[in-house]
Amino acid sequence: MKFVRNAIGLYCCRKFKRNIPTSSFIRVLSTLFQFMSFLFQFIKFIKGEPPKHRRSYSPVIDESKCLTLAQVRKLRQRCKEAARKTIRFFYIRDWFMIELGLFCGLRVSEMTNLKIADLNIQDKQSSLVIRHGKGDKARIVYFSPEFKNICRLFLEQKKESGQSTGKEDWLLSNDSGNQLTTRALQKAFKRCLLKAGLETRYGIHSLRHTYGTHLYKVSAHNLRLVQQQLGHSSINTTQIYASLFNEDVREAVRKLYR
Repeated sequence: MKFVRNAIGLYCCRKFKRNIPTSSFIRVLSTLFQFMSFLFQFIKFIKGEPPKHRRSYSPVIDESKCLTLAQVRKLRQRCKEAARKTIRFFYIRDWFMIELGLFCGLRVSEMTNLKIADLNIQDKQSSLVIRHGKGDKARIVYFSPEFKNICRLFLEQKKESGQSTGKEDWLLSNDSGNQLTTRALQKAFKRCLLKAGLETRYGIHSLRHTYGTHLYKVSAHNLRLVQQQLGHSSINTTQIYASLFNEDVREAVRKLYR
């Protein structure tokens, strides 16, 4: 391997003396380093040495990434009031976006990809279909009668605003009826936070975290149910919500040294 390092060093010196552009030199150098890394791993494989496994990433959620019940009520109330006082469609859409995130816990990309046909508000058990979730997986998300009524009201207001409400139309759309981008929804969420007087450090994904944590609590700590609703492929991902409502741990540390 010493021979390989010396050969690469000599090659780099010759390239440098030829006054090639810096960007080209860095690109060549990066390619050589990647080749050397592959070569080292290949030699270890030939020798029978086990490869080093990278540590898996374990997401962590604390209470600062979720909205409290008081914040949820304030956010919903302010957005609903704004939607009532205006005829502009984007205020109505922003209000529905908040309700959708809090009642269904969708990822922002899943929200933008929803079509009106994906809503099922005719049957006794209301639901929506996520056709292309994370990993291109489909799932059904069930929701409450309260959100069912919100969906009906939103569709009525969407139609009254001049928006098309056909089955293949986007559920969340801009003023022209076109599909919204994830960035547009993120900006809309920041507007809603300002309207409610809440800190803008929260991102739209906090709606999903809020849904997961509160659903875990009201379902009597049913992790499987939360996993199904959120569309997690592994129960280990859902487990992060359990740490927020572990009453046994809280009670134990409260009594420590007393």
